[in-house]
Amino acid sequence: MKKTWFFLVLITYYLVLPRSIFAEYVLPYPSYMPGNILYKVSRFMDSAKAYWYWGNIASVKYHLALSDKYLVEAKTLFEYKQYLLAADALARSDKQLADIPTLLLQGEKERKDMNQLRLIVHEAMNVHMAVINTMKSQLPKEFIWKPEKAAETTIRIDELLTSSYEIRRGL
Repeated sequence: MKKTWFFLVLITYYLVLPRSIFAEYVLPYPSYMPGNILYKVSRFMDSAKAYWYWGNIASVKYHLALSDKYLVEAKTLFEYKQYLLAADALARSDKQLADIPTLLLQGEKERKDMNQLRLIVHEAMNVHMAVINTMKSQLPKEFIWKPEKAAETTIRIDELLTSSYEIRRGL
């Protein structure tokens, strides 16, 4: 008899009582990287998908996904000391975030509930800032890139990361 009551209480607990599930925001696995044959195809498809995501909510998700993708690309390239390519990927990630505040405001003006999407963007920016802080602690402040037949270029990694951090903090 005690076992029956125990199972009834257990079943009631799992089926009837509401539970909240908290999931942590996760960045995607790195996609095709520069040097791969499919990298240019992937970049083309990324820009072509912009025409598919035309509503406010879908556009925010699209820009956030691309920002995630390019941030992971930048992180991976920085780890492999491909600083010039990484700086370009980081700039692309930052550029994708530029439209998100406007799209969120437009959605609110159209009386759409953007609260859940704002929470997702906020959580994503917290993860982005944590990744940027990790990169800042592991990377040199600047790097001088010396190509064989051209003038050298100084890449101010610390300034790039600080700027990216501030962009994300503002969202």
